Amino acid sequence: MSGEKQALLTHLQSGMTTVCRCWAITRTDGVSFGFTDHDRELAFDGLVFKASTGLTASAIEQATGLSIDNSEAMGAISDAAVRDEDIEAGRFDGAEVRAWLVNWAAPDQRMLQFRGSIGELRRAGGAFHAELRGLTDRLNRPLGRIYQKPCTAVLGDKACKFDTSTPGYWAEVTIAAVGDGPVLRLEGAEEIDAGWFDRGRLDVLSGASQGLWATIKTDRPVSGGREVMLWSGIGGGLSAGDRVRLTAGCDKRMDTCRLKFNNLLKFQGFPDLPGEDWVMAVPKQGNQYNGGSRR
Repeated sequence: MSGEKQALLTHLQSGMTTVCRCWAITRTDGVSFGFTDHDRELAFDGLVFKASTGLTASAIEQATGLSIDNSEAMGAISDAAVRDEDIEAGRFDGAEVRAWLVNWAAPDQRMLQFRGSIGELRRAGGAFHAELRGLTDRLNRPLGRIYQKPCTAVLGDKACKFDTSTPGYWAEVTIAAVGDGPVLRLEGAEEIDAGWFDRGRLDVLSGASQGLWATIKTDRPVSGGREVMLWSGIGGGLSAGDRVRLTAGCDKRMDTCRLKFNNLLKFQGFPDLPGEDWVMAVPKQGNQYNGGSRR
């Protein structure tokens, strides 16, 4: 047992306690926030935990075994803490959460009670309700490979291993105009073939939505640039003049892996998987069901 935890346990056994709860939220873009239900600010681990933010939390349920620890945090939306537009933009989706029991008279006496991530995030009446999911929640995710024809990897992940920073597979451009759909008119990269960024990724590099991203539905070159349609809009909104980065897309086919990315050795699909018609077929002389190779 660490000295910090032992000191807190000794304090709790004294009968007269000065304890509070502290929460640290670290978003996927690296921005961190600290909150406490104490009436004054505390600081430890290089983070200031703000008081009077309206943040409270229900009792944290913890159990042995593989059952899922969970809790719920509730708080008021304020400019100093959690902003409504940040929630709407999805900046807090999947954020890491840590919760401590702290002796506010001696903050070095503390015990980490919860570590997990934000699940469902709801807004109502100027406040937010955040579901906190424990580390064991990750065990609910499907694991293992799927037996299917298309590739199961995501372009650039540890299974694919393709370097998306390779020249020719990305482009940084400026938004010239924002239309409906959502459709973006971009300046630059007009020399790249049509459809090169289909199913690819658009990352926002500047503006109100900096750090957010969306999946590209279609793209085509136009005079002086490109026209890109996204599958869904970006919560923070986009404006003319914002810089974005386009990353080439992959349709998961073997031919695309071989011809577009030259990455066939890392292809994670089963292109020769027989279909249902093959299962019902019988050998016949003189046609494709003669027992020979399907290639």
